[in-house]
Amino acid sequence: MEIALACLAILLAVIALAIALANVRRDVRRRGEGTDALPEDVHGLRQEVAALRREANDALKHLAVVRYDAFGDMGGHLSWSVALLDDGGNGVTITSIHGRSEARTYAKSISAWKCEHQLSPEEEEAVGAARP
Repeated sequence: MEIALACLAILLAVIALAIALANVRRDVRRRGEGTDALPEDVHGLRQEVAALRREANDALKHLAVVRYDAFGDMGGHLSWSVALLDDGGNGVTITSIHGRSEARTYAKSISAWKCEHQLSPEEEEAVGAARP
């Protein structure tokens, strides 16, 4: 008799588990969170990540600053050259040369890590330091 009651209890537990599982599946399908929706979401996220990576290639994310004394009679490294470049080596160098009575600023375009204008040694150093 005890074995029959134990078997009946196990049978009722299995039936209750099956009903609970069926209810969970029905609720998941009703909310649209089933396994069919997952690949579509993952595909969309992958496309978004790929688009962000393409945009990041054009971002000016390689930066280097070189500070120096442009003239022998001045100290403090007040003159500087900065290189701002993307992954392809496209961007700009900006140089500011400080003297006793004035400061001059220059900008030069960089394409594929090269410049069509003559770069100063400090600008070349900044471009080289910015290169990954």
